[in-house]
Amino acid sequence: MPRLWLDTETYSETPISAGTHQYVDAGKGAEIMLFAYAFDEEPVRVVDLTQGEELPARVLEAFSDPSVILTAHNAAFDRTVIRRFWPEAGDPDRWQDPMILAYSCSLPGSLENLCEVLGLPVDKAKDKDGKRLVQLFCKPLPETRKLTRATAETHPEDWEHFVEYCRLDVEAMREVWKRLPKWNDTPALWSEWHLDQKINDLGMAIDVELVRAAVTASDEAKERSDRAVAKLTGGEVSSVGQRDALLKYVLNAYGVALPDFRTTTLERRLGDESLPDPVRELIAERLENSKTSVQKYAKLSEAVSADGRLRGCLQFMGATRTGRWTGRIFQPQNLPRGKMKPAEVEEAIKAIKSQCADLVYENIPQVLSNCIRGVIVAPKGRKLVVADLSNIEGRVLAWLAGEEWKLEAFRAYDAGKGPDLYKATYGRTFGVKPEDVTKQQRQIGKVLELAMGYQGGVSAFCTFARAYRVDLDELAGHTRAAIESRYWTEAADFTDWVKERRGAEALLGLKPDTFIACEAIKRAWRAAHPAITRLWADIEAACRVMAEPVPPEGRAPLKVGRIWIGTRAKVYGCALLPSGRCVIYPQIERPRPGVRATFTYRGMNQYTRGWSELRSYAGKVVENLTQATARDILAHGMKLAWDRGYKIVLSVHDELITETPDSCDFTEAGLAACMTDNPDWAEGLPLSAAGFEAYRYKKD
Repeated sequence: MPRLWLDTETYSETPISAGTHQYVDAGKGAEIMLFAYAFDEEPVRVVDLTQGEELPARVLEAFSDPSVILTAHNAAFDRTVIRRFWPEAGDPDRWQDPMILAYSCSLPGSLENLCEVLGLPVDKAKDKDGKRLVQLFCKPLPETRKLTRATAETHPEDWEHFVEYCRLDVEAMREVWKRLPKWNDTPALWSEWHLDQKINDLGMAIDVELVRAAVTASDEAKERSDRAVAKLTGGEVSSVGQRDALLKYVLNAYGVALPDFRTTTLERRLGDESLPDPVRELIAERLENSKTSVQKYAKLSEAVSADGRLRGCLQFMGATRTGRWTGRIFQPQNLPRGKMKPAEVEEAIKAIKSQCADLVYENIPQVLSNCIRGVIVAPKGRKLVVADLSNIEGRVLAWLAGEEWKLEAFRAYDAGKGPDLYKATYGRTFGVKPEDVTKQQRQIGKVLELAMGYQGGVSAFCTFARAYRVDLDELAGHTRAAIESRYWTEAADFTDWVKERRGAEALLGLKPDTFIACEAIKRAWRAAHPAITRLWADIEAACRVMAEPVPPEGRAPLKVGRIWIGTRAKVYGCALLPSGRCVIYPQIERPRPGVRATFTYRGMNQYTRGWSELRSYAGKVVENLTQATARDILAHGMKLAWDRGYKIVLSVHDELITETPDSCDFTEAGLAACMTDNPDWAEGLPLSAAGFEAYRYKKD
């Protein structure tokens, strides 16, 4: 099929931080200044619309020709802005995007980074001066300038360079496409992305009244905190947001050295009764106003379109390797769970809208945090139907490993004939009947499920145990009496060995018996899960082979359970999922001497945001493969749901939020049926989902 490569350079008074749709549509909307294009391998041409030039008839014909594939880097932007002027080009099914293909290969998304990673020659690389030119021409100039906007007339030399920059973008994009691995360039990938674009175009209805009232309440709460901080510090610090000034003040005035203002640090110190009361009050004020969830209201206020809908909140393949969706704009993937019940949230929303929340509640930011989910609503005549896949990672892991007792336990529970898996896991680990498992023991079973599946040890167990408020010291006494004695003995011997080799710090700050108990539980869990434990070992062996240099004659991939593992193009480690999608590890290598890892590869460092060496091991690979498979299950359910009239407005982890007509034809059971319909490649995988119907989004 013919392909039209294109790129636009635009101007808008609305900041891009408000999201693509608001950037394009708000106020006067975005203006296309330059339009660069090329058909297939033809030379790139640039149309300067600011100088009265018009798009050639051939391009306009291509907009209407369904046989032409429209291709742009970060096509969600270009498609949205082009659709404003030429609606016939707006159909997502017509488009493809090199950035999406790059994401599917665990490569960076930006064109500049891709050029560097793929080794494009200098004349093909993205123009380094482009960022300056974009800042100059694509948005209003700072108010300190005499000019409000830079143009070809005001900056002729820079404009000439800007035109060339636009042309080079298309050159670079086309060359990147040629060099990108095509193992995930399948109809399934593009079909999923096309649906993602339709979901982003639809957007979700927002309670704009709540958003505006919440912003006002938040501002008033911060003003009260600022006054309190100024009073407590004698005017030396004027705002609760002045981090460095507050740290300096408590050190100089009270001799209290706080290492940082992280929430965990402040919460820990708040309970320190030895701190002077003014310091504790300052910490409390800082904590009250540090909730990022409250800041989401301001972002929503900026990004909601004139019709009351928020669009563009999902990033397809945003999670590296697993391919899961991630959030954009107000980050819906990390909404707080909240502690208020749905009825309490409704009462709080009424108070916020009535601008009297401060008369009812002491901690306004905390209340606003509890209400943030409630900004997503159903428009008049429609309702929200929500469903969530149940323990999908635990099910997929057991299925990939062939842990048959666990699969049978899932099936029995789904049929209403067996205990839930947290009880089953505790019973299997401690050797008791699931029906005899207490509520407290079930909580331990939940921690086991969350912590142990990906080769987690004592550290992982402790992390989840603390998150779910399990008293580890109390658990130690219970474990010694309940667990099989050989696990305790083995754990005690291991603890002595660890202390001898690494010192007391190796016990992670735990009492010796508590560390022994956690180690014993780990050993018992692994003995109860022989297939999963074997999967780790098999993945470890296959990954070591994958990281070896590929011989000239090539090397056949290895089959591990339901996964094929091998190396492609000599430098890409690949794991072929049951769905047919590849999980890819670029530039895979054996670890250097002294580096503790099964293999190393290149990827985006989540802390430095740079392309650098990363390390992996069997448990992490199993986690990637499990989450990637769970993601493909969700994608399959999304297609079915959309086709059956459940219009998805948002996906949060393993949950779908849909908008439907307010009729009995659409139910949570109907949505759950779509999500639990096994694709052909997932035969034997037990799936379950449950949900609710509402007119306002909530945590069920």
